[in-house]
Amino acid sequence: MRLHFSVALICATLFSIAGAEDPYRFFNWNVTYGDIFPLGVRQTGILINGQFPGPDIHSVTNDNLIINVFNNLDVPFLLSWNGVQNRRNSYEDGVYGTTCPIPPGKNFTYILQVKDQIGSFYYFPSLDFHKAAGGFGGIRILSRPRIPVPFPDPAGDYTVLIGDWYKSNHTDLKAHLDGGRKLPFPDGILINGRGPGGASFNVEQGIFVGKTYRLRISNVGLQNSLNFRIQNHRLKLVEVEGTHTLQTTYSSIDLHVGQSMSVLFTADQPAKDYYIVVSSRFTTPVLTTTATLRYSNSTGPVSGPIPGGPTIQIDWSLSQARSIRKNLTASGPRPNPQGSYHYGLINTTRTIILSNSAGQVNGKQRYAVNSVSFVPADTPLKLADYFKIGGVYRIGSISDRPTGGGIYLDTSVMNTDYRAFIEIVFQNDEDIIQSWHLDGYNFFLVGMDGGQWTPASRNGYNLRDAVSRCTTQVYPKSWTAIYVALDNVGMWNLRSENWARRYLGQQFYLRVFTTSTSLRDEYPIPKNALLCGRASGRRTRPV
Repeated sequence: MRLHFSVALICATLFSIAGAEDPYRFFNWNVTYGDIFPLGVRQTGILINGQFPGPDIHSVTNDNLIINVFNNLDVPFLLSWNGVQNRRNSYEDGVYGTTCPIPPGKNFTYILQVKDQIGSFYYFPSLDFHKAAGGFGGIRILSRPRIPVPFPDPAGDYTVLIGDWYKSNHTDLKAHLDGGRKLPFPDGILINGRGPGGASFNVEQGIFVGKTYRLRISNVGLQNSLNFRIQNHRLKLVEVEGTHTLQTTYSSIDLHVGQSMSVLFTADQPAKDYYIVVSSRFTTPVLTTTATLRYSNSTGPVSGPIPGGPTIQIDWSLSQARSIRKNLTASGPRPNPQGSYHYGLINTTRTIILSNSAGQVNGKQRYAVNSVSFVPADTPLKLADYFKIGGVYRIGSISDRPTGGGIYLDTSVMNTDYRAFIEIVFQNDEDIIQSWHLDGYNFFLVGMDGGQWTPASRNGYNLRDAVSRCTTQVYPKSWTAIYVALDNVGMWNLRSENWARRYLGQQFYLRVFTTSTSLRDEYPIPKNALLCGRASGRRTRPV
């Protein structure tokens, strides 16, 4: 009774901020350890309400999500929301630069609003190497009832979480990295928390025409790009991280680590079971796993060879990536067409070039952005800003151009101006693929190509129908360019989605700053915010 009263009180205090007209959805999550056997050996998993993976979050545009998380682990814990923009409210982002961890035996209530968003995303544990133990799950944000969607309602709508996996416990993997070593090659691939042949999806053929189903696929793994395909079925791409796309059909599709997308397929084949296949890209050897697509009137089990897919071909993947375009006439979260925002006509005010690198610091493996390898401060950066605590980080501690120098350690924060429209170029001079994610935003993926980026590379930019998303790949010895409208005040994590690289320094925080104190620009610190580090003992704000 006390719990529900306290949650209700929190909601009441936010009533004027979140908007009285928008519904509330309440979740109580109990985070525990538990035995899991995804690859046939016992491991210690992180469960949410006893589930691995965790429960899906179902929501509608503008819903308020009240998620009360009880941490029953023996270590601090945080959840973050990959793709949820937390508009004007980076305090709820759930990464250590913005949010104090939930202590063991305690709880914290996240108060999120999926403002002006639709699409397919996921949540995950952001501290240490918890992501290697589970604690992740799907997020779907449906369009409001009167907003048109550019395809008929599917007969079924499935979350599909794919990712590479280790048989080692997450604590052993963390110790491996803390010892200054690189991660070994993964042991396998999971589909919805299960190993080869473990997951299945049921479909119906229909009487006169096959029924159509939606798959919301997210690569929640630790490092590898993955290819997804279904035996004898074609995949129609319809949505990428909150953007309705041109409805292009593929035989298989690449998802780089951290990425999410939706595909439709039609159950129009002879009634039997079919392989769903996920395999690693750009690796030697190639990891492969399967699930089962099961027709309701199936006359037999899966048969024939497992369908092959692309393996190390970069040109194939690059060509497919360039073919993913925004549907300009479809509505997004609002009724107006997605193409009504003409990003290509806006002049950029700043160009930031980010170069990733790997090397040794004090005899240990580290990764860096523009030569800076990120180390967490003793206090979340956002709290240091709010309480004006000096010495936690330095503005300008990372350059907006590669320095060419050796790797060094710092708590890297880059300052940017609220409402600026900027260009960011990811330059990858390494021989492995990179995947980058920006919290708090979607960006326009205007270009990608091999070699070194130069100002002349802008001549090939897509300034008309570039897809808007929050995670992008950068191919080996290549570059990727994005445009970002900095319309969301806060402290936002820009990170590698390769989790070992992120853990060992390939990340920093983009501080989108304004001197305004208006609620129209940024919400105040939550009344229930946990305080830690040098912010301990301070008060959030009056009740």
